[in-house]
Amino acid sequence: MIDFTGRTALVTGSSRGIGAAIARRLAALGATVAVHYRAEQAAAEATVAGLAGEGHLVVGADIGDPDAVGRMVAQVVAALGGVDVLVNNAGIYAHHPLDVVSYVDWQDAWSDTMAVNLLGAANLTWCVARHMIDAGRAGRIVNVTSRGAFRGEPDHPAYGASKAALNSMSQSLAQHLAPHGITVSAVAPGFVETDMAASLLAGPGGDAIRGQSPLGRVATADEIADVVAFLASDRAVITTGAIVDANGASYLRT
Repeated sequence: MIDFTGRTALVTGSSRGIGAAIARRLAALGATVAVHYRAEQAAAEATVAGLAGEGHLVVGADIGDPDAVGRMVAQVVAALGGVDVLVNNAGIYAHHPLDVVSYVDWQDAWSDTMAVNLLGAANLTWCVARHMIDAGRAGRIVNVTSRGAFRGEPDHPAYGASKAALNSMSQSLAQHLAPHGITVSAVAPGFVETDMAASLLAGPGGDAIRGQSPLGRVATADEIADVVAFLASDRAVITTGAIVDANGASYLRT
């Protein structure tokens, strides 16, 4: 059985959706969890209130702000005594089709998306990994990416590019950090049944989205959380550097 008793985890973007499901799963397996939010503090507090166990923490920060990232990691380390697991889940999904948006809006979408989805995750990884190295403790880093890194995101190209870069970063750092006992892996979901996707899945295109998978449905947030929990566990050490597709065979890469 996977057991995180005595371990601490920082899950970004965990006030709702996939992040909240990951926080719940890690807490149910014994971890003490820092639940991160950017703007929805009440939702983060509600998530923490529903976690199994005690001692969990709510932390707020703009992941796109390097200084805020550093302060947040320091806060978590001070409050929980360290970080054993980092899950980079926070991300933004800006709609910016090239033939529709203005040049200014195009630049803004790319800048904002990269600042959070890639640079924010990179800065969090530096802060947490350096803490692990300095403390002499092994650790687990799991990055939530997307099938869009492989399949493409025609109306959200910055998102697809950011997730492809995050996959590459995961593999580079898996090689670099392994001698320190730190594993780095990624999970790449397709569509997931969350509040954010609810209107899209309930709309006229919902059946087509579900039909992309031979399962005839999209993933649940709990299913993605199960994959993350495995990758963050001691049972998955040998999978460091892996990018695990979790898209119900809606897209198969070679």
